[in-house]
Amino acid sequence: MTPRRTVIEPFKIKVVEPLPQPTRAQREAVIAEAGWNLFRVPARRVTFDFLTDSGTTAMSAAQWAAMMIADESYAGSRSFEALELAVRRITGFHHVIPTHQGRAAERLLFSVLVKPGTLVPSNNHFDTTRANIEQLGGEAVDLVTAEAADSRSRYPFKGNLDVDRLDELCRRERARIPLGMITITNNTGGGQPVSFANLREVAAVYRRHGIPFIIDACRYAENAWLIKRREPEQAERPVFQIARSIFDLADGCMVSAKKDGMVNIGGFIALRDPAWVPHLRSLLILTEGFPTYGGMAARDMEALAVGLDEALDESYLAYREAVARYVAEGLEAVGMPVVQPPGCHAVYLDAGALLPAVPSSRFPGQALACALYLAEGIRSCEVGSVMFGKHATKELVRFAFPRRVYTQAHMDRVLEGVAEVVAGRDRLLGMRIVEEPPFLRHFTARFEPILAPS
Repeated sequence: MTPRRTVIEPFKIKVVEPLPQPTRAQREAVIAEAGWNLFRVPARRVTFDFLTDSGTTAMSAAQWAAMMIADESYAGSRSFEALELAVRRITGFHHVIPTHQGRAAERLLFSVLVKPGTLVPSNNHFDTTRANIEQLGGEAVDLVTAEAADSRSRYPFKGNLDVDRLDELCRRERARIPLGMITITNNTGGGQPVSFANLREVAAVYRRHGIPFIIDACRYAENAWLIKRREPEQAERPVFQIARSIFDLADGCMVSAKKDGMVNIGGFIALRDPAWVPHLRSLLILTEGFPTYGGMAARDMEALAVGLDEALDESYLAYREAVARYVAEGLEAVGMPVVQPPGCHAVYLDAGALLPAVPSSRFPGQALACALYLAEGIRSCEVGSVMFGKHATKELVRFAFPRRVYTQAHMDRVLEGVAEVVAGRDRLLGMRIVEEPPFLRHFTARFEPILAPS
């Protein structure tokens, strides 16, 4: 039998930058000044930045080279043509509308389709998606599979949408549903993938009820890879073919290119039918830019045209999965429960399981995230009652891994810091909010730690 070989980084490091290493005393001062909100902590005071994998990619030499030939023409840029060609080849969607990032794509599409009283079903809506729907008076309806409720279950596709519930909702409320969605991978539910079989069933339900099907596809490559790895019927197919088959099921997609586009800024909407395109482009001109740049610099469109292909490289995806698996196994080994099975872009720490005596009203995820920063300079993201309020189903902390940035030695140091926090978990009593905005409070709210039991 061939021995298992170490999965290595499929790249060489060509450019480096200094890693900030603030002292414990400095971290204590910084987090207090930031109102115990890690979004407000300066990056120069963070050692390991797992706040998000969005826009934090280390770009390749090929991407930097492409940026040097960018055409910054206001209208009809050659660089837009390169991006349009790449999107059409990968997705099969003919109509490409560039935006500066994913939430701009959400705002454009929902501004055209969502009205007060409308419903938008999906597996789980992420924070900006839900907010963009709700601020227009719509309702984001989460219909994720029941298997997602058990964070310890190793069910391979916990991002699946509950097809029976979807069909029932569409039958009952068809007149109120302007579009149906699914998010791949399902970020809110722990970065869990959606199976190809489930995508096919979801598409059939939407088609049967005459509802346009839009995929939130910011991690399309990682989802396609996990389909290949976990769905036996798809195991022999190249990832590129799986990705294209996913898009073939839908009427269009929205993409934050800051994830599997492998760039630091950018996004797009891509559609099969032109019906919505004139209205979308009118709004694009009003708020983002001309339809051949849409808020992006040409150099970023060039980098994205390259990055969309790089994200589908199977050696890269194998490495990406291996990083998440290595960290998840290390976390469990030091006593930190995590959502199982790990996906590709992140590992989700189960703060509710680690801190069972801390109720949701005291935000155990926020307390854990702050403790991790104090221990080892780790910046992570609460995905629980702070982020989702009454919609939260779990109290999680997300370690989202920037693409091609950290090494295995970095991850080993992170695990040492987590072990320290686990050992002192009885001292974590929770947090209270002292100031918050009306929408997306996790970005700017201020907190204070609870120091004694009430």
